Amino acid sequence: MNGKRTLFMKKVRKFIYGNHVSDSMLSKIMIYALLISIGFLYVYPLIYMVSNAFKSQSDLINPMVNWVPTEFYFGNFQRAFRVLKFFPTLFGSFVVTLLPALIQTMVTALIGYGFAKFNFKFKKLLLVLVLMTFVIPVQVYMIPRYVMFFEFKLLESPLSIILPALFGQGLNSAIFILIFYQFFRMIPQSINEAAEIDGAGPYYIFFKIAVPLAVPAFITAFLFGLVWYWNETYITSLFLGSAYPNLQLRLASFVSEYTQLYPSDQSLRINEGVRLAATLLIISPMVIVYFTIQRWFVEGVEKTGVTGE
Repeated sequence: MNGKRTLFMKKVRKFIYGNHVSDSMLSKIMIYALLISIGFLYVYPLIYMVSNAFKSQSDLINPMVNWVPTEFYFGNFQRAFRVLKFFPTLFGSFVVTLLPALIQTMVTALIGYGFAKFNFKFKKLLLVLVLMTFVIPVQVYMIPRYVMFFEFKLLESPLSIILPALFGQGLNSAIFILIFYQFFRMIPQSINEAAEIDGAGPYYIFFKIAVPLAVPAFITAFLFGLVWYWNETYITSLFLGSAYPNLQLRLASFVSEYTQLYPSDQSLRINEGVRLAATLLIISPMVIVYFTIQRWFVEGVEKTGVTGE
């Protein structure tokens, strides 16, 4: 009897604790509980936003309506669409996000390739200085850059966002330079040497050999750059101001612009469904982009080791 009881307790102990800590039931419960908690923190705001964006004013003030509205009300999106001036502003947003992201990806790839494959004087020092641009807070050099753009009459122009990316000083460019530097270092030098023996020049080697091999790094750098430029409000508000508004800046002044368009609509001024619909419209382009290139993005993250911020 005692032997059966001991054997039963051993099986229970093995089921709970397992042979190793990693495969025990207790550790799995803790891991899943942690993942569910983190997932809830991310998913809950999105579910709340989508649910309330489709609610009418009566559903929002009705305590009996929680997550599912009584009817899908699209009036919030119509008003948010008009207040944001969505399509013209969307085009302006892409000018100061898509173009800098593309330019920054190509420029940082060239810089990273140069550091990885060529030897020159002060190479390590220059690489450290490049990485220092990421360590130093952006607020430190914003005033000198603002004064420089003012003297060159580049303020309130998309060039104030595009030109820094063109010269390798775009948003978080140091991270992308490091990504390409590490990625191009993994390409065996023997491939370059064999191409040089066949008469290939450095540009041919870069565009015909290095670039096709580094497609995951390009996709990762481009998508991160696009998202960072899209969400950036400090630089755009400082350099572009109200003369060239994007969707994020219009969201910041959404309440005042809504009041100007609907001065007699007192009830909808406090309708958070309109504001949430505007927020949903603003994040929808990035969601579409992510789901379009999700497979290549995940592959790029796995190969480059980038986890974001």
